[in-house]
Amino acid sequence: MTELPLSAFYDLTQVGEVAVSPTGDRVAFTTTEYDDDADEPVGSLFVAPADGGREPHRLTRVSGASAPAWSPDGDRLAFLAARDEDAERRVGRDDEADGEQDADEEEAPGANDGTDDEEPTQQVWAFDLALGGDATQLTDLEEGAEEFDWGPNGERLVVAARDPTEAETAYLDGRKEGEPIETERLQHKLDGVGYTDTVRTYLHVVDADTGEAERLDDAHGGGAYQDLSGLQPDWGANDRIAFTSCREEHPDDTLVRDVFTIAPDGTGLRKLTDGDLSANAPTWSPDGDRLAFLGGDPENWCIPTQVFLYEDGEYASLTADLDRTVARGGAPVWADEETVYCLFGDEARTRLMRVDAGSDAVEAAAADGHAAERVFEAQGDDRAIAGFDLSADAERAGLVFSHPSDGQDVYAVDAADLDADEESEAESLTRLSAVNADLTDEYAMPEARRIEWESDGETISGVVYHDPDVDLADGDHPLVVAIHGGPISYDEPVFSFDHAALTSRGYVVLRPNYRGGSSYGREFAEALKGQWGTHEVTDIANGVADVVDCGWVDDERVFGYGFSYGGIAQGFLVTQEPDLFTAAAPEHGIYDLRSAYGTDDSHIWMENEYGLPWENPEGIDASSSITDVGALETPLLVTAGAEDWRCPPSQSEQLYVAARKQGVDARLVVYEDEHHNIGTPDRAIHRLEELTAWYERHDPAVDNPDADDPHGRDDGE
Repeated sequence: MTELPLSAFYDLTQVGEVAVSPTGDRVAFTTTEYDDDADEPVGSLFVAPADGGREPHRLTRVSGASAPAWSPDGDRLAFLAARDEDAERRVGRDDEADGEQDADEEEAPGANDGTDDEEPTQQVWAFDLALGGDATQLTDLEEGAEEFDWGPNGERLVVAARDPTEAETAYLDGRKEGEPIETERLQHKLDGVGYTDTVRTYLHVVDADTGEAERLDDAHGGGAYQDLSGLQPDWGANDRIAFTSCREEHPDDTLVRDVFTIAPDGTGLRKLTDGDLSANAPTWSPDGDRLAFLGGDPENWCIPTQVFLYEDGEYASLTADLDRTVARGGAPVWADEETVYCLFGDEARTRLMRVDAGSDAVEAAAADGHAAERVFEAQGDDRAIAGFDLSADAERAGLVFSHPSDGQDVYAVDAADLDADEESEAESLTRLSAVNADLTDEYAMPEARRIEWESDGETISGVVYHDPDVDLADGDHPLVVAIHGGPISYDEPVFSFDHAALTSRGYVVLRPNYRGGSSYGREFAEALKGQWGTHEVTDIANGVADVVDCGWVDDERVFGYGFSYGGIAQGFLVTQEPDLFTAAAPEHGIYDLRSAYGTDDSHIWMENEYGLPWENPEGIDASSSITDVGALETPLLVTAGAEDWRCPPSQSEQLYVAARKQGVDARLVVYEDEHHNIGTPDRAIHRLEELTAWYERHDPAVDNPDADDPHGRDDGE
């Protein structure tokens, strides 16, 4: 067995968004790669012929790239990037009428040419794939572009961008100089954003040739999570722009988002929904007569997110009777005027569904709902769909598949083959990329199998990963229980560097789909609503017992890790089941709900789940593992992000100090400047080094001379 070097993380490539050209002949996609020297992720843009006739062509090499979108004629491919200003703009895209620039208007040498200290703002750029050459800058918005969509004729764009007032600009400039944070907003901070302000984001209509922009004053954002959700503009063939916003009386105290439309000249604002949904991803039908969008319940996230249709002043769910949630990152994609495709989470499987959106769909859905049709069984059960798009002519689809051993890559398939039941029947299915071939060819990637077990009379599923050279029947393998976050989420077989790093070191990895997660319907998800630390503890503990009973692993060598709710769940497991884990690693979690309230960015979610802390102290305390920390015996590696506003680092510090105070072996790792993630390759590698060292330190089968401290340091006690 050859261990996957942790430093190989620098060689990892992760596929992001996929966009199929209007005629289906080309597929664009983004990737995240890792710059070793700069210690940062780099987004890149590629395009490949959909027939697989040649390798993908890299379009960008620097400054990142995201949100690829084809122009209606398919000649241009636009994207978002923070690049140095376009040289054409520096010399003057549009010359003055007399062909000269006034002397007093000339810029100082080096101004805005990418040589000053100020970082470039994110703008919309586009490659002209018909003419060739480098990308051209399409927008020049002072605060940068956040989102965009092409107008129906390709001559204009709708772009979302912040537009501060003079007073707000002065405040923002002062903040850069270290002046105090001043706010009266209830939602005073957001993870990954920082402390919030009052600057509005507006839609702007931008001329794709000149860059001239006009703000649509009535098309602005709002709401507690505006800086995370965006306005999500979509410009329809009817020449109306759809977007989402929150215009409630107390926008920082609700998850409501409504769908609005507006004309491109800024007139005729209309509100299409009635404040009863968390609406997102509005998408016009091909002729612009109807609008599909996603809708979740603003007070109960256990209710599945559904596909809605707006038509003739009415809207209704098309998937209410499905009892399955739209998958994370899913969005409605129109095939024709009567058909929508969307990715759903369905029994721990991200799969494609086809939804009837015919002319009588709203009326029928209002009466008894529409069941979506499950399609593309050719996907199989051993890989996930991580992205989907369809050409404007609905002839060809682009897919991102994630497979535990094959990697994560882009595929194309004829739309007619989306009805194929077996991969052999999907004759047009073509692999377009092999972005991690160097890794998957040199090192053994994990094998994965789905398993089920009984827990309190319920059938619980999970995924087991192991090295292909490992015979599970040997029975003496160490087990790592990797717990998903959310808890509204699920696990399925996917490609993961973490899994490969662990299985190549002899670990078996179990990822349990405990009650409280999604993809099994509302009742399954609501099992944990308002009672964290109950069913998931039972389900995970029973899952461990099951793989032990199968004779696959040694019950004296059981380790754990989990991020976000995965960390939270570990807090409950180590205080309620102190003999379960040999050692555990709760990461970026919450362990005291009382002190989390107001110090995190999730006060609305907390109130929806438990009510206010001073109104339900018993429920809050019952779901705080810190109240049972006196039973803690398990060695803990506790990690946090120093600027994590979703699960504040003070939570991890509380758990760590409580462990050390009782003499429990514990280690605290806090990542400076990190949010609710691990954003740089150095930190991703360091995290895996810490995890594996912690497990080895406490593994009874490992002869570790530095058992007290694998780094060979005195802990000061």
